Amino acid sequence: MHALAEKLAESFRKGGFIALFGGLGAGKTCFVKGFCSYFGITEVSSPTFTIVKHYTAGDLTIDHFDCYRLDSSDELLAMGFEEYLDPTGIILMEWSENVLDALPESRLEIHISGSGIDPRTVELVSFGDEYDAILEELQP
Repeated sequence: MHALAEKLAESFRKGGFIALFGGLGAGKTCFVKGFCSYFGITEVSSPTFTIVKHYTAGDLTIDHFDCYRLDSSDELLAMGFEEYLDPTGIILMEWSENVLDALPESRLEIHISGSGIDPRTVELVSFGDEYDAILEELQP
């Protein structure tokens, strides 16, 4: 997960959105740590109880959401989520399946199955031309 995240971070642009899907222990937070480490951000932990953590690397901001405790998109929107949709930052969102109606139309989805010692499978799904281009860059 860490290596995939770093590879994606190389191609990611400001204004980007990654929606992470998967069960407990699937590797969502590991992915976020790998993505952030590419930009030199090393103190990353899951914001399960605070819902969002804000990281800065130079002029780049990364907002890390964990929607595990949310029951609906309305809860996310009520906390001002739309204000985070800033074209100068990147959003990484864990438990996106809990807030599907709030996700931006243009995004990259990462669906992870498996956890713990079980094998993992990862499916990347792009919504938008910029994400199609990122996935093309990943192809060997």
